[in-house]
Amino acid sequence: MTVDPLSDVLKTVRLTGATFFDVAAREPWVAEQPARELILRRIRPDAHHLIAYHLIVEGRCFASIVGEKPVVAEAGEVIVFTKGDPHVMSSAPGMRAGPSASAPLDAIERSRLPFFINLGADGPIAARLVCGFLACDARPFNPLLDNLPRVIKAGNPEEGDKGWLGQLAHLAMIESADKRAGGESVLARLSELMFIEVVRRHLENLPPDQVGWLAGLRDQFVGKALSLIHASPAHDWTIEELAKKVGLSRSVLSDRFACFVEMPPMHYLAKWRMQVAAGLLASGNQNIAAIAAETGYGSEAAFSRAFKKIVGMPPSEWRRRIALGQPMRRNDCSSTSNVRTRDARH
Repeated sequence: MTVDPLSDVLKTVRLTGATFFDVAAREPWVAEQPARELILRRIRPDAHHLIAYHLIVEGRCFASIVGEKPVVAEAGEVIVFTKGDPHVMSSAPGMRAGPSASAPLDAIERSRLPFFINLGADGPIAARLVCGFLACDARPFNPLLDNLPRVIKAGNPEEGDKGWLGQLAHLAMIESADKRAGGESVLARLSELMFIEVVRRHLENLPPDQVGWLAGLRDQFVGKALSLIHASPAHDWTIEELAKKVGLSRSVLSDRFACFVEMPPMHYLAKWRMQVAAGLLASGNQNIAAIAAETGYGSEAAFSRAFKKIVGMPPSEWRRRIALGQPMRRNDCSSTSNVRTRDARH
């Protein structure tokens, strides 16, 4: 039985819709996000990764990572900053609000969800945005977040509020206005659905010569190999067995898998096992020996050695830090490089 690796990865990152802002902007206006650490400290201190999004409901605006070229976003489109980089949203290109701009953070402390923010001077509303942050776990290995570009723009202005993103925004606005019981949970789930839809559109629009984990999902052979690994991470896989099941020779699968995923299949299997193990350790419900067996290791000692080698610390220390909510950085060896263009031979 195979599984959907994208859904599997999304499940393990504990994606959490942390905040939701209803923004009314009047020209001239500008808003600037501070450093991701300051935001995570206020919304979810135990999280490792921050994703920021801005769904344009009315009007248009400019968006850019600080110091980089701005892009135009119109009603019906969403801009997602997948690494949580400090960025600027404004009515015109080149505007800066400065590091002291803290309206979103102040709103978090002043009130409960949803947060209403007015930007700019007096006058008619020039743009309305639905904005927020998603916090998630990217430790110790997350091939999705490692392979997303820093900025994604998705949506179709011609669809307006008829497209799926527009419908999500419409539902969010209704939920904000009604203030019904459970509203915060509804808004959080809408944010998560929006991010998943953006990722799916990004995957569908990748050029044919793209490589990387996401591009590998749609490859006939690499995608099947990934599905098999995710369906049974504890299985004692060999490259020969994987190759036979996907219909390739051992050498061809090894080369093709490494071309897309940028690591050998068995290396990927080992890292994914550690991601699964990290989730089990965080839950605190199983002892380490049971987790070792569930992730394909014959003994607790073998599992502990593998975990320390890949993650950089013993599983007991990982569990202790998670329980204390201590910040941790992923080991450098757990990150894949940026996506690149496929070699012509593939």
